[in-house]
Amino acid sequence: MTQQLRVALEIGLKGKKVVALAPDWPGLERGAKTEEEALARLESYLPRYAPVAKLAGMEAAYGTSTRLEVVERYPGVGSTDFWGISFAFSSIDRHVMSTDELERELTLMQACWVFFDGMRSRVSVEMQKGTRGGGRDRDQIVRHTLHTEMDWAKKLGLPMGDSANLTAEAVSAHRDAYCTAIRAFHAEGKMARTWPLRYLIRHTAYHSMDHAWEMEDKDLTEAAT
Repeated sequence: MTQQLRVALEIGLKGKKVVALAPDWPGLERGAKTEEEALARLESYLPRYAPVAKLAGMEAAYGTSTRLEVVERYPGVGSTDFWGISFAFSSIDRHVMSTDELERELTLMQACWVFFDGMRSRVSVEMQKGTRGGGRDRDQIVRHTLHTEMDWAKKLGLPMGDSANLTAEAVSAHRDAYCTAIRAFHAEGKMARTWPLRYLIRHTAYHSMDHAWEMEDKDLTEAAT
């Protein structure tokens, strides 16, 4: 039986961009110029997010949640309009999470990391450039993603790590510390400074997925064969 997939819409302050996000599936977010376009874009990404649900062991539940249901519209901030990315907190982000709910969110965030790592391992080192030759290569994307995450980790009281160290051991240590700190903050009922923990988790998951999909879309492996 098809179930509803809850969607929240973050509306830019000037109405230039709208972000559609699935609060029950961290990392599944897409932005566009209108509500209709944002919803259509989100829907088009449902198959691309499916591997994450599978990695998290939630393939069955995700596979039945295909009918979008808008459950909230809330105002974004200036960056929402500029970037077309969620930068504001929904009411759902502010809901108190049980320990089980937190672990589900963390499991999906970790699945996004696994997906990101898998994409990194199979795409070309050089990435397709823009029409004017701009754009980052694979390792630049990976370093940017890790650096941004480490910057957010300071909200959890963690020291800034070395984002230039892309070894599996270093990345794993960062992620373990990240999850441990989130659990500790949740146990104490604390936010990550001004960020609700649910927002931190979904924003981290989104950032990983956005750049994983970027690598996938700009992969030159087939062009080189």
